[in-house]
Amino acid sequence: MVPGAAGWWCLVLWLPACVAAHGFRIHDYLYFQVLSPGDIRYIFTATPAKDFGGIFHTRYEQIHLVPAEPPEACGELSNGFFIQDQIALVERGGCSFLSKTRVVQEHGGRAVIISDNAVDNDSFYVEMIQDSTQRTADIPALFLLGRDGYMIRRSLEQHGLPWAIISIPVNVTSIPTFELLQPPWTFW
Repeated sequence: MVPGAAGWWCLVLWLPACVAAHGFRIHDYLYFQVLSPGDIRYIFTATPAKDFGGIFHTRYEQIHLVPAEPPEACGELSNGFFIQDQIALVERGGCSFLSKTRVVQEHGGRAVIISDNAVDNDSFYVEMIQDSTQRTADIPALFLLGRDGYMIRRSLEQHGLPWAIISIPVNVTSIPTFELLQPPWTFW
């Protein structure tokens, strides 16, 4: 979760200083980079589900990020074939985070990235927690800011593309802060 009053200096110094000052551990976030399409070739920040889902045991240099159809992924997916062995981009709403993760898992997805359905959300990370069903999921589940999810889907629509190509996870600790290509619409 991102603190609301992180201070203006977090805008200037970015994540490493904010992590040190506010007690966040770098592993509370997971990073991925969009490689294509080029207009959204940024490093995005996501948060893993708190108490369900798997972890990334493999780094995927190039894997498809496929927007689910329907976007909320609360049942059968019309494009489930394209999600098999890839990562699904899903929207929040309609059912629990765990239900969405299980739908993607049942379609053979390697992971799910669930973006907030509030497209103006560019700073608040939601904690994805287990629902009351006692079910489990084995694939990683990540939460993405609504603005980021919207911009990825918008770029794909503008280019007429069925998916983005991403690299996940990205180790940002080895990248100098000034070289991190973060989305220009987020400022922390």
